[in-house]
Amino acid sequence: MRTLLFLCVVVSVLITAPLMAQNPAETVEMADNFREDGKIYVVVAVVCAILVGIFVYLIGIDRKVSKLEKEIKK
Repeated sequence: MRTLLFLCVVVSVLITAPLMAQNPAETVEMADNFREDGKIYVVVAVVCAILVGIFVYLIGIDRKVSKLEKEIKK
């Protein structure tokens, strides 16, 4: 379980690292429009919901695999 969590953290850091290296002077027109309209919160909520769903699914699979491994050892 800990290795799965560690792996998810490492992958998320590796994916977001290039995004943090962007020049702040460059403006993204689409993001500005979303912020002005208040739609950025909808985008963030959808992304968070998808990530939570993925994590719940992965935790469920991890528990099932652990249960099967315990049955095999017996």
